[in-house]
Amino acid sequence: MSSAVSPLAPTNVPDMPSIDGVRIATAQAGIRYKNRTDVLFAAFDEGTTVAGVFTRSKCPSAPVEWCRARLKGGTARALVVNSGNANAFTGKSGRAATQLTARLAAQANGCGMNDVFLASTGVIGEPLDATKFDGVMQTLVEDAAPGRFLDAAKAIMTTDTFPKVATAQARIGKTTVTINGIAKGAGMIAPDMATMLSFIFTDAPIAAAALQKLLSEGVASTFNAVTIDGDTSTSDTLLAFATGAAAARGAPKIARASDPRLKGFRKAFQEVLANLSEQVARDGEGARKLVEIKVEGAASDKSARRIAMSIANSPLVKTAIAGEDANWGRVVMAVGKAGEPADRDKLSIWFNGIRVATKGARDPSYDEAKVSETMKQPEIELKVALGLGKGRDRVLTCDLTKEYVAINGDYRS
Repeated sequence: MSSAVSPLAPTNVPDMPSIDGVRIATAQAGIRYKNRTDVLFAAFDEGTTVAGVFTRSKCPSAPVEWCRARLKGGTARALVVNSGNANAFTGKSGRAATQLTARLAAQANGCGMNDVFLASTGVIGEPLDATKFDGVMQTLVEDAAPGRFLDAAKAIMTTDTFPKVATAQARIGKTTVTINGIAKGAGMIAPDMATMLSFIFTDAPIAAAALQKLLSEGVASTFNAVTIDGDTSTSDTLLAFATGAAAARGAPKIARASDPRLKGFRKAFQEVLANLSEQVARDGEGARKLVEIKVEGAASDKSARRIAMSIANSPLVKTAIAGEDANWGRVVMAVGKAGEPADRDKLSIWFNGIRVATKGARDPSYDEAKVSETMKQPEIELKVALGLGKGRDRVLTCDLTKEYVAINGDYRS
């Protein structure tokens, strides 16, 4: 955890309301560091449904495999998350650690092991001593209380410089429901159908299959449109839990994602995902600038996404932005290497609305002083127009600074 808070951190942290059917506690188990909160426990009322999306890494962590196998059941009673150790690339001992953690949580919480969901974040390749959970699990269950979402977000931080929380409300029928979310992530971030670690909680009565569809659709333009460094984690996990407690207040039970009564909920759900994913981009390791990359005029939306990611993941583009240099030559390079349809002589590039290049050359009205001034802004919009079709997309990233190297050079030491 870095000591200095990112200059891009949100200025306001929302008050996180409690959600009926969710109780939270945190503890210091000494997983990796001493005197640091490193375990999050959440208990859910009976009837809570669950959905999830995970990393597509071919080297997933043991908790990812555990959650995938249990997701088919569609129900959840507990969530256990630890920071400091990712329990990834840990072989048989990693699988044994997930079994022990789930068993301890199930016994303490009075539920089945298959209703316990797990996530771990931190160093890869070091065995996780799950016996340390034994010393805190009973206390966690006894201390679990409504609210505490900010505490939960703090407990799962690693190199994050600020806790990431978001909340929204919507109506289903005539009943107001709440959606709360927390996330962690600052490095090793280029998700593929998932995110770093993120957990969404709602009291809406939504069936697991409908919740899964909402979540899978929701990540496409949010968490899957964020990259810090082009590296997809072994542990990427996004889980959503719906307690259904709002049914007691008159909310209708929703069985299908296509139910028109979900219109407002879908929008609010998307807002929470978008808010959290932007906070992740704002907390990129060593970041000083939030960068939004917009690509339009591509052969297709999919092509636009690939080109945008090629730009966003280019160390040369990102270091130029860190140096406050509107180096459109590096943008042209990133467009050209993406392997997607592009025509050099139709290409136009803007930085914060100032066109710097057009029709295959520098813009005739280019003003170095004006462009240099706009590059000092903490938020940069980089737009590329390809002039080929109607495809468009946008992704979020950040600049690449010396601090990123320092953080990751010292990560295990």
